[in-house]
Amino acid sequence: MAVATVSLGSSFGLYKNFKAIEKEVSFRIAPLIMRSFGLGPVEFSCITFKRSLSSSVSSFMPKASSAAAAEDASSEEDDVIPKPVVIIDQDSDPNATIIEITFGDRLGTILMNALKNLGLNVVKGNVYLDSYGKHNKFAITKASTGRKVDDPELLEAIRLTVINNLLEYHPESSAQLSMGAAFGAMPPSEKVDVDLATHIRIYDDGPEQSLLKVEKADRPGLLVDLVKIITDINIAVKSGEFDTEGLLAKGKFHVSYNGKAITRPLQQVLANSLRYFLRRPTTEEASF
Repeated sequence: MAVATVSLGSSFGLYKNFKAIEKEVSFRIAPLIMRSFGLGPVEFSCITFKRSLSSSVSSFMPKASSAAAAEDASSEEDDVIPKPVVIIDQDSDPNATIIEITFGDRLGTILMNALKNLGLNVVKGNVYLDSYGKHNKFAITKASTGRKVDDPELLEAIRLTVINNLLEYHPESSAQLSMGAAFGAMPPSEKVDVDLATHIRIYDDGPEQSLLKVEKADRPGLLVDLVKIITDINIAVKSGEFDTEGLLAKGKFHVSYNGKAITRPLQQVLANSLRYFLRRPTTEEASF
């Protein structure tokens, strides 16, 4: 079958593994080689996740008496922590990458400075409120080129930078973020089954592209891994959106093969490759 014989190779730059260290972790990403976009190597500073955050969030009030508990029941409903959402949008704006964060009110200027440290320009910022909470929205470009961010390693660095700032300046968010287990003040009370949480769907999206949707339990480096798996079978990622919603990561990618929508047999190859490489390591070891 023709699709099974395509040669391996990635057009999105070097692939790096991310390794977590329990107490304090630095994700250090080497200078990038932008192969398909003709950009020179760019260095950006490491992202450091700190486990030791404010101890105040880890202290709990003693249980109230029955009378006090009944009195506080309504206030507890009002204190429910919203789900943190981080969106990296490559579709909405042809000239800039859109970053949107839904959670809290302390990330505006702090996050803008953190993004600048990654060699990025914040060309536009917006804050608005709706029923889901407060949204911080930024349009960013690479400082070296003035163009939107194309490299998946830099996009993942942006995502981890946002999550790092959430964990540091909104430590209450750690209970609802997958990375809060290793780097936050409070680990998530709920654990996501990796196999059950993995969903892969591919749809026709016109004659020149297909739409790939992937949902999986979140972890560091996931965006880079997804793009590598896709491009290793010579399928091009044209654009997309990658969302972190609490414990889950959801990706939407516009993909093509030789400038056309991918065929049904190649869709099956892609889906099988993603399922194989995204399943838990223990499953992979047991299969040999």
